[in-house]
Amino acid sequence: MSKANAPSQTWDYIIVGAGSAGCLLANRLIRAGFSVLLTEAGKQDKGFWLHLPVGYFKTIFDERYSRLFAVEPQLETGNRKLIWPRGRVLGGSSSINGLIYIRGQHADYDDWERAGATGWGYESVLPFFKRSERYSGEESYFHGQSGELGVSNLKNDDPSCHAWLEAAHEYGLPLNTDFNGETDYGVGKYQLSIRGRWRSSAAEAFLRPVEGDNRLTVLINTMVSKVIIDNNQAIGIECISNGLIHRYYCNAEVILSGGALQSPQILQLSGIGPANLLRQHKIPIIYDSPEVGKNLQDHYQARTIVQLKNKISLNNQVRNPLGLAKMGFEWLLMQKGPLTVGAGQVGGFAKTVHAKDDRADIQFNVMPLSVDKPGDPLHQYAGFTVSVCQCRPQSRGELQIQSTNPFEQAKITSNYLTADVDIKTLVAGLEMSREIYRQKSFCNLWQEEKLPGQLPLESFARNNGGTVFHPTSTCRMGSDFSAVLDPQLRVNGVNNLRVIDASAMPTVISANTNAATIMIAEKGAALLTG
Repeated sequence: MSKANAPSQTWDYIIVGAGSAGCLLANRLIRAGFSVLLTEAGKQDKGFWLHLPVGYFKTIFDERYSRLFAVEPQLETGNRKLIWPRGRVLGGSSSINGLIYIRGQHADYDDWERAGATGWGYESVLPFFKRSERYSGEESYFHGQSGELGVSNLKNDDPSCHAWLEAAHEYGLPLNTDFNGETDYGVGKYQLSIRGRWRSSAAEAFLRPVEGDNRLTVLINTMVSKVIIDNNQAIGIECISNGLIHRYYCNAEVILSGGALQSPQILQLSGIGPANLLRQHKIPIIYDSPEVGKNLQDHYQARTIVQLKNKISLNNQVRNPLGLAKMGFEWLLMQKGPLTVGAGQVGGFAKTVHAKDDRADIQFNVMPLSVDKPGDPLHQYAGFTVSVCQCRPQSRGELQIQSTNPFEQAKITSNYLTADVDIKTLVAGLEMSREIYRQKSFCNLWQEEKLPGQLPLESFARNNGGTVFHPTSTCRMGSDFSAVLDPQLRVNGVNNLRVIDASAMPTVISANTNAATIMIAEKGAALLTG
């Protein structure tokens, strides 16, 4: 891995953003024989908590590792200023996320294809999911074992989580042993992006194996200010590092992999976006692309909490020196236990009365603990949490630059719960969660509902809910004139420029988005290398 000292140096490809997509793209392009410059606004992914699976709890809101984006307050969510953390280290958000590896529903991708993303139907993308996957279970039609990204079945058995699964089954939901198999419907244990005892981030899985290749240059602490475009062709990038402006050039293409918040910001700063917005900031218009920054989607969750009768919650175990010692022993010697968990141990997908086309429309994430937010101390009582989120929100937000300063975050308007069906579905999911708590396998385990408690469910959801950290779709691909990208992920209106990350999704998938983002990068790499 070399440093970019000579301004005259050029590369075949420049990738902006060393996150989930960028790390994989760098790997595939290097292995295909190309030279690559990979830039990252954050720093090295050093630190024990970044690599310990349960460490997400400490890192996700820690500004040493995460950039915290403020979302505009809105009436529909209690006029609160919600925060969206995004990874600011190598590996991006794959280095700080909750590790849940789930692909969404088959129909999500078939919807993409019907919407104009030709070649992105489920059967077309399945091979690209499998290509990057190193699944610890058995290889099958749905799973691969020869990739680099560690994917593991849950390696912790918690009795209260098991009781919840039994209660959900008693309620009427089928047991599902593989959410990434034939269907997501039902309840079961989540798979996690873990290899051995450690987090399998995109940096660990894809970047580490090629770091020693002299065709790869990685620049950290480097903020890209714009794409350099000459005669309607992307030829390089302008960036800022250590207070100095640098320009770097490529022979083939510039690839933006900054994610759903920063890829559209870079396009707008480069003169590709809504013409009126660009004029407002006196940015020369390269191409009037009105949907750059539009179509913003995210999953919104509300968390229910009950207090267990007995002190069997992780809230209690972490305050017990013997319990902590046992956790460390299991993690170190057996590669299992509470230190190997992510943001959901068990959970699943269910259909409310608002579900359409016989598809699940809510997701449950279940944890044998309770807390106000990650990074805060666990509650003193024996808490148990079930979060509920709507799978496919109809509300659409947008992102707009506020100045020409690349360090200033864009204005983010989520428009959470502005579509009536979104709040109705969420409330129905909360009602279902309560019914599961009341089933015979779980009803005798708890003594008090802490949240929502006596609050009306709609008011609770609006005033206490928040992000599941899944912003997508701000540079959507499609075949229509308004799409930002074509189905080959090429930016419409400019040559030699692509966006390959979660912003390309035509619509947010029905579950956690990291696996799908890695798949987009895998398919994008195939488009680049043939």
